[in-house]
Amino acid sequence: MGIEIANNSSSKCKEDDLVSAAAFALNKMGIHPDSDLSITIVDEAEIEALHIQWMDLPGPTDVLSFPMDEMKPFSASKGPGIIGDIVLCPEFAAKQALNHSVEDELALLTIHGVLHLLGFDHALAEEEKAMFHLQDETLAQWKAEK
Repeated sequence: MGIEIANNSSSKCKEDDLVSAAAFALNKMGIHPDSDLSITIVDEAEIEALHIQWMDLPGPTDVLSFPMDEMKPFSASKGPGIIGDIVLCPEFAAKQALNHSVEDELALLTIHGVLHLLGFDHALAEEEKAMFHLQDETLAQWKAEK
């Protein structure tokens, strides 16, 4: 996978772990290995501005996903593509990481973002159950192989 990561925040992150988690999730979901993904790490003010601009929702959030080529799971046979962009906010993630580390929360959010890029959603209860199960399963498998 071609995964670019840029830390534009004041937070230090284990960027290699985020790239590894994203690559693991994409491989598990059968995405062509020559596909491209971008991860950007930002401060709360920047993610809040993006949240308002693109989602029309007030306040900061933990992760935003911007799909590009409408790639779907198990589409490797269709060739490589540009998967999209994930934007993470460690400051916001730290507020949610009550029973685990911020690094674990960021890995979870990275996988969450990948699933959104591949068309998964959690607007409905059934979708949420399926997506969060897949997210938790993928995170556990990644941690076990890490």
